[in-house]
Amino acid sequence: MDIRENVKEGLRSINANKLRTILTAAIIAIGITSLVGILTAIDGIQASINDSFSNLGSNTFDVERKRVDRGTSAGRKSKIHPPIKYDELARFKEVYNGPGVVSINTVVSWNAEVKYRSKVTNPNIMIRGGDENFLVVDGYDVKEGRGFSQIEINNGAYVAIIGSQIVEALFEENESPIGKKISILGSKFLVLGTLQEQGGVGGNQGVDRRIVVPTQTARVIGNDRNFGWEATVALEDQTKMEQATGIATGLMRAIRGDRPKEENSFEIRVSRSLAERLSDITGYLRAGGFTIGFITLLGASIGLMNIMLVSVTERTREIGVRKALGATPLKIRQQFLIEALVICQMGGIGGIILGILIGNLISNVMGISVFLIPWVWIIFGVAVGMVVGLVSGYLPAFKASKLDPIESLRFE
Repeated sequence: MDIRENVKEGLRSINANKLRTILTAAIIAIGITSLVGILTAIDGIQASINDSFSNLGSNTFDVERKRVDRGTSAGRKSKIHPPIKYDELARFKEVYNGPGVVSINTVVSWNAEVKYRSKVTNPNIMIRGGDENFLVVDGYDVKEGRGFSQIEINNGAYVAIIGSQIVEALFEENESPIGKKISILGSKFLVLGTLQEQGGVGGNQGVDRRIVVPTQTARVIGNDRNFGWEATVALEDQTKMEQATGIATGLMRAIRGDRPKEENSFEIRVSRSLAERLSDITGYLRAGGFTIGFITLLGASIGLMNIMLVSVTERTREIGVRKALGATPLKIRQQFLIEALVICQMGGIGGIILGILIGNLISNVMGISVFLIPWVWIIFGVAVGMVVGLVSGYLPAFKASKLDPIESLRFE
């Protein structure tokens, strides 16, 4: 009996016991579904995180004032470098030719009050100065109205874009703030647009309590305060981050007049830490999901092994006949292993399809509109089905191959 005959005989045996085959395949399908489904859902969450933080500055770096190290190095006090001036960053923005878009920005006030007619907000409003690229670079979406024009940036127009909580605090429910004048730090500002509500983590909704004004306007209403000016560079391709930071470092050293052997008088801070931490969390979730799926699959493999052992017992006389006709122990083992593999692959394919559908359904329920076909997990599921079939089928196949043909023919 060659391998093709073994395959045919195995398929005939499966066809003769349809209900048992379906139930056995269903056990494997549930195990594969749990494994692929959980991992697909986690991949969907990861894709959503990557997309969200791409819009929230995960592919950005800041050129900012060097922080003061209170400690000492080799017995020497750390050098205190002068703050970065607006003119230096304006020169940087003009000359920078690396990948990405440059935005100059600052914080005018952390705790300002904003007034409109008789209404006043709490003194917890952040006023930020930003240029024409600020909204794009920092990941803000304009809900109503528009952003700053280049003329308004250059001329220092008294215009503002306000967050959602400020809209709720100062205006009626159906009242549009566009075109209205609000009072900020004693000056009247025309509202050009509103920011899309972003919410926050752990109750921190500071983004929604934010007002953006043009950079030149910020310099005027700030009364020449010692602002912490910084430049933010946003990249579309994160793989170019090292190249971009290298170009920015060389350019800023030239603008600031740093000597060759001196340390940088500024700091380059890559804003990827939060996205990376969340990626670590999804990594832990993936490991947990894999463990849960593996345990479920282990239970399914034990169930398959039990059913195959029952099948060996039921077919003892059949095995005796085959051995009497010249079938070797190897051929008997092959037949039962093939049956186990076919059943596992039937369940595995069904489990993969269900896992993809359920994983994407969970992602959609969580508000993640990404449909993923996880080819890695598909290949992994097929391989797992093969391994489960071999492991679960080997013991029954080995038992069948060792049966005595004479005793098997007498079996009732």
